[in-house]
Amino acid sequence: MKDSVIKEGKTLAIISYLTFVGLIIAIIMNLEKRNPFTLFHIRQMFGLMIMLIFSNLVEQYVNSLLGTAFWIISFACWLFAIYYAIKEEYKLIPVLGEKFQEWFKNVN
Repeated sequence: MKDSVIKEGKTLAIISYLTFVGLIIAIIMNLEKRNPFTLFHIRQMFGLMIMLIFSNLVEQYVNSLLGTAFWIISFACWLFAIYYAIKEEYKLIPVLGEKFQEWFKNVN
């Protein structure tokens, strides 16, 4: 049963990582089914969006080099997350992934 849940949610999980628009599309399309695999990856992408906004704010208001470093970290985490969505695995983003699941637990 777990494999079928993951297979059903894989496409929307991957779509959720394709920009902010993809995230919104995945949320809307998952409203009826509430697939747990898709929800896991939607929460991870919400966290990645926060990381991206943070990196842009740091770049603009604090230090351009530091902001760029945060952007690179955000991009690496995005690659990590989409890779595991494609591999059909529940894999948390290093360091902050568990917090993202906790913070966005009401996203369903």
